[in-house]
Amino acid sequence: MPSTGLHWNVLDEALIRWRSHPTGTACSASLPQLLAALAANEVRDFPALRPHQRHPWHAFLVQLAAMALHYAGQSEPWLNAPDWRAALLALTPGDPDGAAWCLVTPPDRPALLQAPVPGENPATWNNLWHAPDALDMLVTSKNHDLKAARARAAQADDWLFALLSLQTQEGFLGAGNYGISRMNGGFASRPGVGVAPVGAWGARWRADMASVLAQRSTVAEQFGLAHEGGHGLLWLLPWSGADSLALLVLDPLYIEVCRRVRLGMVGGKVQAHATGSKVARIAAKESNGVTGDAWAPIDTAQSKALTVSRNGFDYKLMSELLAGAQYTQGAAWRLNDWPQDAHLQAVAQATVRGQGKTEGYHERRVPISPKLRRKIAGDQRPLVARQAKRRIDAIAQMRKLLWTALALLFANGESDSGSDAVSNRASRFTQPFEQQEDARFFDDLNFQVEAEGEAQDAAVYLAWLLGLAERAEAVLTNAFHAGPRSAMQRYKAQSAAMSRFHAGLRGGKKPLFQELVTHYATQRENARPAPHSTPSPQGDALA
Repeated sequence: MPSTGLHWNVLDEALIRWRSHPTGTACSASLPQLLAALAANEVRDFPALRPHQRHPWHAFLVQLAAMALHYAGQSEPWLNAPDWRAALLALTPGDPDGAAWCLVTPPDRPALLQAPVPGENPATWNNLWHAPDALDMLVTSKNHDLKAARARAAQADDWLFALLSLQTQEGFLGAGNYGISRMNGGFASRPGVGVAPVGAWGARWRADMASVLAQRSTVAEQFGLAHEGGHGLLWLLPWSGADSLALLVLDPLYIEVCRRVRLGMVGGKVQAHATGSKVARIAAKESNGVTGDAWAPIDTAQSKALTVSRNGFDYKLMSELLAGAQYTQGAAWRLNDWPQDAHLQAVAQATVRGQGKTEGYHERRVPISPKLRRKIAGDQRPLVARQAKRRIDAIAQMRKLLWTALALLFANGESDSGSDAVSNRASRFTQPFEQQEDARFFDDLNFQVEAEGEAQDAAVYLAWLLGLAERAEAVLTNAFHAGPRSAMQRYKAQSAAMSRFHAGLRGGKKPLFQELVTHYATQRENARPAPHSTPSPQGDALA
């Protein structure tokens, strides 16, 4: 539509690439066609979507579809594109020509995820990008892990995903560059945590959409948002950068834009212009990210949204999210109302931000068996939390014991070297042990969750603890090659390290693992020869 200055209309043009489920056939669709395909659970994935853009795109599709259904008075998603198109267009009554759904429009008109800037010329703004990955929210200035501005031959959905990532999950990045309202502070992250069925993209989309629709009024009431008539698509409102919006005028499912960005078409190629703002688009600093976001766990005691650290969703955090009491989950965390045999998983996603840097994209999926679901959804949730906590404490104790033995090995068998080099080497060799336990933690925990009765529960835990000790000892043994090289020091160091490790397992004044102490004592008792019998050569073995 060159004559009107409108380009890349997602309502009518097949601009979004996706692959079908289950065949993987490459497809392209308009936004209404895509929503119809999602409703039919025909979408497997999106080949142009980068990993850190997955949650923003999922959240966008859920929020947008839920708003369209709500204002159309519909409870179930449509299976045909014309109905979706009409509902989406109804969300932008001031732009009946579909301008608000175009990626490129004149500056005084809204464009998709871009607020209108009447009276301004974006071509004069101070930032200009020719590639969508340069526009995206990732900090890639050092060009180490991920090269910047390499997507020069980008297509429309590349720009759409980058724009969405910037506008809905960016944080503070210097004066004039404010972040989103849906996270706890400018250097935090927007988490995406929920329970989803295992399967194609559409299954999770449909489940989350049903949840946010069901809890819409509750979210408005609890978080001070507008029950009806609030602003939902914030790119429809002009923004000079000098004014903010209060939460009370926003729809419970609002989709925000945190930066003043405009795409333009020059010589048939798209480029992005951006400038700063004097204030954040939404005045929600005091809310600490508590905005009713369906995928944001809230620290109940401190009343702030979860901020994921550089450790990502490690076994400690995931255990707390699954069964702990620290966080109140959002609408996307739904454990009930599923079929008995439903295959579910806990999904956790976040791009972790630091001060002027990115601490990586983190994603974890933990299977939730029917029995685990019943327990954590009912009155046995504290039991699962205690089981997980017991294992977390055991791993921490085993890691400490392993580190002590490794430090003794690298100190040539001398107990108190006090060397930073020795400590650093011991830490480097200990870290893979904890990473290994992290990777298998929930599979192992599930065996205990499935146990029937106290006796089987204790047996499963003891078997896991014995395996934990064996894996730690294997790490220590494998480190022998990095220890002293001379024969005299080598054997002394290896013997001292192994003795320290075994002593920590088998007791002492303060046993670290009482279950192992009891186990080894029972083995010795059972292996003791009966009176007047011939002792076995292995009769006093401890392990």
